Amino acid sequence: MMSAVDDEADMCCAACGIKQLDNIKLKNCTACHLVKYCSVACQKNHRKQHKKECKKRMAELRDELLFKQPESSHLGDCPIC
Repeated sequence: MMSAVDDEADMCCAACGIKQLDNIKLKNCTACHLVKYCSVACQKNHRKQHKKECKKRMAELRDELLFKQPESSHLGDCPIC
């Protein structure tokens, strides 16, 4: 369950703290989708602090895709039989 504080943090730039307004559209980090930025400059400035957490989340996302069990497409219990 997310709190109001989490919602507010999600709606501001991770680098400068500017809040999302009508004229300011925040964009997610394209790699991990954990943080938002108001500009490319803010994303570049924040990269050093964000890099470790970003790589960790990217690895988690990759593992989820690799180890996700595919939907069964065969009729029997054993795909070989």
